[in-house]
Amino acid sequence: MWQAIAYYGVLAFESVVGVFGIRLYEEPRYDVIDRLADQVEIRRYGPRLAAQVEFSAAGEAGRSAAFQLLFAYIAGANRTAASGNDRIAMTVPVEVHDREQVAMTVPVQTSQANGLVRMRFFLPAKFSRENAPTPVDDRVRLVTAPAETIAVLRYAGSGIDRVQRQAELTAALAPSPWRPSGEPYTLNYDAPFTLPFLRRNEAAAAVEKAS
Repeated sequence: MWQAIAYYGVLAFESVVGVFGIRLYEEPRYDVIDRLADQVEIRRYGPRLAAQVEFSAAGEAGRSAAFQLLFAYIAGANRTAASGNDRIAMTVPVEVHDREQVAMTVPVQTSQANGLVRMRFFLPAKFSRENAPTPVDDRVRLVTAPAETIAVLRYAGSGIDRVQRQAELTAALAPSPWRPSGEPYTLNYDAPFTLPFLRRNEAAAAVEKAS
């Protein structure tokens, strides 16, 4: 019981200071290998272990449902060989992929959309595939994100303009030697109740250097 009280006490403290953009969460290590104009960094990340959820419903409803499942996992909806369950410290960023797939035919123009949201919580560095708690809900999967080079464009605000920011990132890469090798996505570092002008958001995309 005391472990649970301590865990949620820490989360409550982190939430209070998080209102003012103060982040006490662990963040995956990376090296900045290049910088472009317009606040764009090229980063190199090593392999990272993450808990991942995918939903066939995009938009705010899909993101909310994914977050709740992942938070339940780190808060104890898991199994370990030693203690039965474990509570995992919150980390940042939260990785969110939104995709709307649209098919159209002509001359009568019709559209059919399938929404997909994929969200990841990166686990603290002390965890590996061998010792990470096993999710109780089979919708939560442990995945290893491979080492990768990504471009990020940092911005503040509520994040409702994420599509525009992703487009800005793509435009900033066009005259550079870096080329996107995957679809853009979003990295969130703060809770929704953080003051918008203090929030850290990033449009991101995997990149490779043009030969």
